Amino acid sequence: MKNNLVLLLGLLLPFYGSAQNLFNGEPVFQTDIEVKSTSVKDQANSGTCWAFATISFIESELLRMGKGEYDLSEMYIVRNTYPVKCENYLRLHKTANLGSGGQAHDVLNAIKRDGLVPEEVFKGIQYPSAGHNHEELDAVLKAVSDVLFSQKKNDASLGINLINNILDLYLGKKPETFMFKNKAYSPKSFWESLGIDVNDYVEFTSYSCYPFNSFIDLQIPDNWSHDKYYNIPIDDLMAVIDLALQKGYSVCWDGDVSGSDFSSKKGIATLDISVYPKVTQENRQASFDHLSTTDDHLMHIVGIAHDQYGNKYYKVKNSWGTDNKYNGFWYLSEFYVRLNTVAVMVNKNALPEKINKIIDK
Repeated sequence: MKNNLVLLLGLLLPFYGSAQNLFNGEPVFQTDIEVKSTSVKDQANSGTCWAFATISFIESELLRMGKGEYDLSEMYIVRNTYPVKCENYLRLHKTANLGSGGQAHDVLNAIKRDGLVPEEVFKGIQYPSAGHNHEELDAVLKAVSDVLFSQKKNDASLGINLINNILDLYLGKKPETFMFKNKAYSPKSFWESLGIDVNDYVEFTSYSCYPFNSFIDLQIPDNWSHDKYYNIPIDDLMAVIDLALQKGYSVCWDGDVSGSDFSSKKGIATLDISVYPKVTQENRQASFDHLSTTDDHLMHIVGIAHDQYGNKYYKVKNSWGTDNKYNGFWYLSEFYVRLNTVAVMVNKNALPEKINKIIDK
C-alpha cells in the first residue's frame, strides 16, 4: 500500500503546479506549434532588443535550415550600427534619432555592410561588468556627437573616426579575421558560410494612415534609416504571423510592452476586454496616434499556444534573461498582439501566396 501511494504521488506531483494555476484561475498553457530556438539571452542594461530579437530570429532560421545551432554576436551588430547612426545624426543636423533603439532591418543592413561573427569572437564588453551596460556609452556618444556638430566636424574623416574609437573602448575593436571551429574567416566570409540571403526577409506593418498593399516609410523614431515596410490590413498581418509559424518559420516582432497589460512578473500579456472588447483597424490606429502603442521593444515569436479556456496565445522569446515564470519566454494573447504589433519581419517564403506575388512585383 505504501509503495502504491509513493508511486501515485510521483505521478501526480508534476501536475501539481498546473493544477494550482487552474484552481487560481491563472492560465495553463498547452503548446500547439513551436519553432526551434536557441537559448534565451540577456540584453541587460542596454537598449539593444532589436539586435537580440533579430539575431535570435536568424539563429532559428539556421536551425530550420538544418545548419545547426549557432550563438551569434548581437554586440558586433550594435558596434557596426552606431557609427552609421551617429553619422546620420550629424548629417541631419541632430534631427535624427540617436537613441539606442533600432529595428530588425538594422541588423540586416549591418550584416550587408560588415558581415557577422560568433558570440565567442565578439562579446562586446570591454568595461568592468558581468552583463551589458550601455548607460555611459550612450551618454558619451550623444555628448561627443553634439560637440562634433557644434564644432562643424560632422564629416566622416573626423567625427566618425572619433566615434569608432569610443566604440572600440567600450565594445571592442572589430575583428578582421578569426578562427571558428578550426577554420579561418573574415566577418563577411563567415556570414556567407551560413547560407542566408538577407533579401529573403520582409517587414510588415498595419496602419490606415498609410496606403494599404504598398511599401511605406513607417514614421517611428527607431526607423531612423527610413527602411520600407509593406502595409497591410490587420487581418492579413495576423494571417502572415500564423502562416509563418504553421510552416515552421519564426517571426521577429516589434511592438509595445509599456502598458500594465504586459506583466513581467507573470510572463503574460493580455488585453482588458472591458477597454478592448474587439481589436479593429480603427482602434489600432487610434492607439498608434495617441502613442498608447509605440515601438518600444522587439522580441521573437516562436510558437502558438492556448490556455485552459481555449484562448489563443503566441509564445515569444524575450531578451531579458531567464528570471521569469516561463524561463525567459512570454505568452502574448492573440488580442494583445493584434493591438500592440507595430511591425513584424518574416521570411518571404513563409508568406501567403497572394502577398508574396504582390511584393515580388
